[in-house]
Formats: sequence, C-alpha cells, structure tokens
Amino acid sequence: MQKDQLFTRRRALLAGAAALGAAGTAGLILADSGEEAARTSVAPVAGPQARQALGPSAFRLQPLTGYGPPRAAPHRLKVRDEPILRVSGTGRRMVLTFDDGPNPLYTPHILDTLAEHGVRAMFFVCGEMAVENKELLARMADEGHVVGNHTWTHPLLTALDRGEIRSEMERTSDVIEDAYGERPQWFRAPYGAWNRAAFQLGADMGMEPMAWTVDTTDWEEPGTSTIVDRVESGAAPGVVVLSHDAGGDRSQTVRAIREWLPYLLDSGYHLTVPRRRPV
Repeated sequence: MQKDQLFTRRRALLAGAAALGAAGTAGLILADSGEEAARTSVAPVAGPQARQALGPSAFRLQPLTGYGPPRAAPHRLKVRDEPILRVSGTGRRMVLTFDDGPNPLYTPHILDTLAEHGVRAMFFVCGEMAVENKELLARMADEGHVVGNHTWTHPLLTALDRGEIRSEMERTSDVIEDAYGERPQWFRAPYGAWNRAAFQLGADMGMEPMAWTVDTTDWEEPGTSTIVDRVESGAAPGVVVLSHDAGGDRSQTVRAIREWLPYLLDSGYHLTVPRRRPV
C-alpha cells in the first residue's frame, strides 16, 4: 500500500470514528482521588525545563535488544474499562503526545524544538512507519522521550477480530523494542476507538491505555494559528495534548509547536512524561 493511499484511508475513517472515539473517552478523568494503581502508573516525571539542548545519549536506554538478558514477561496490569485521559499529581503538569509517526519530514523538526527547550514528550508510533525510520526511535530514546504503541497500520480496531488486533499490537511492540531499546508500556487506539479486546490485549502485553484531554485537530490542517490557540486555551494541570507528526502534511504542526511550547513554559507549565515501570 502506498503511503499516500494510507493517509487518504485514515482521513476517510476519521469522520466515522471521531464520534466513537469521543464517546469512548469523554469524561474519563483520573483525579488524585482515584485508585492507587492508577496514580502510580501515570505519576509524571518532570522533564528538564532549562532552555538548552539535551546532551547526546543523555537518556539512552540500555541495554539494547540483543545485548541484554532474555526478554522478561510483560508486567501484569489490571484490565481497564476506560483509557487514561489525564495525569495525576500536583502542580502545573502537562503531557505532550504525538501520533502516527515517526515521519522523516516532520518528526525531526518536532524533536529539534523539544530539545531546544529541554522538554520530553510521548510518541505513539505506527509500526509500518517505525520500521522504516528506526533511527528516529533511537533518537527518541537518546533524548528521553517515551514511545508508545499505536498499532502497525492504524486500523479501526472495532472493525477487527481479536487475532488481528493482537497482530497489530505485537508487531509494533517488536519493532519498538528493536529500535528504541525496550518494549512500550503505553498504548493508544487509532481514532480513539477502544473496545474490550484492545484493553485486554494491551494489559496482557504490559501496556496502559492512554487517550487525551486536548485534541489540537491538527489532522484537519486548520491553520497554524488555530492549532496554537487550541493548545494555549486548553492548557490546564493534568492535561494530555494530542498532536500528530505523521499521517499527512504536518508542516502546520511543526510551526505551531514553535509558538505554543515557549508559551506553555513561560506560563509556568512543567511538561512531563509518565514514569517507566521496572522491566
């Protein structure tokens, strides 16, 4: 399948899946008063906030696959009924997330901007993109970003059977482990369309389900100023921001982050990533 055809198919599916994604994630907020297991798994780790680039290999995950002991079984997790929409904790903490990449045209520019401001983020990658751009996953590991599983081909999971969902998730986790250095601990359903099988299989593979609080809707290419406004007006403690670094023309997203990221930092927000569990 050509990438242009894949992007067109994804855009066509978005309209039908958007309502389902909203219904599946609306109002599912983890507050500080939530269950202890939820608070522990999503407790944020403050990323460096100094305005200088991170040093080479400052956060490199070691050992890489093939140089360490045999892979351990995934950490057993409770099967959730709802995805995580917010992070708990005190202070003005937010999480930045980027979906559908990595893309060699746009992801490096986003990584450059994050590095310029000393900020870490989460990247939910698609296996078919990751397998062709492994050097970008290695860079994410070097610079302390968290990589999550976003399936192999970005399908609508509610239209697949259990075996197909497992294959989409397992293949992606395998390529992430190979390029990033460890298996992902976070999973995001394409289009925000969750079902029971996705929650169960994700937990079996040691992955927590994460959705989002603020959608920039940059996939609509609404204009750089509109994306900036959506992030800045939606900023609040515990918010998870959804943007995209692939799946279409993401030049607006690249330009927008150069504006809204300094604004969030100047406004006193601490941009964080979830704490990794021992593996």
